[in-house]
Amino acid sequence: MPRARVLQIGMDPDVIDFSPWPGQDADALRARLGEAEAALRDAGVDVTMCVLPDDVDAAESTVRKIVDAEPFDVVEIGSGLRTSHEYTLVFERVVNTVAAIQPGVPFCFNDSPETTLDAVRRGLASRS
Repeated sequence: MPRARVLQIGMDPDVIDFSPWPGQDADALRARLGEAEAALRDAGVDVTMCVLPDDVDAAESTVRKIVDAEPFDVVEIGSGLRTSHEYTLVFERVVNTVAAIQPGVPFCFNDSPETTLDAVRRGLASRS
């Protein structure tokens, strides 16, 4: 059985304003994201990471290049992209771009890097 292919999309930690989250910074977030990616790989999932700039057009271009290159079984979009008001336009453009290129691909959503594996499992289960 082939391994599930998952696209993880989130904001580049270097563009995030961490002032609302004392004690959190780009390096800490990168470490947490790395742990989430390792957990997915350990669970037998092929992961493609897609970190986005905060420019809407550049974010769309980044996503388009990856999604055009290969099909995915599920697309996970991180909570930082979805819940930060300053990234609403990026989120909207990303979802519409993925949906246009790979219609019907399930989306899943985490609420932190630590819940990514559960979110991906839900997304994969929705394909059945």
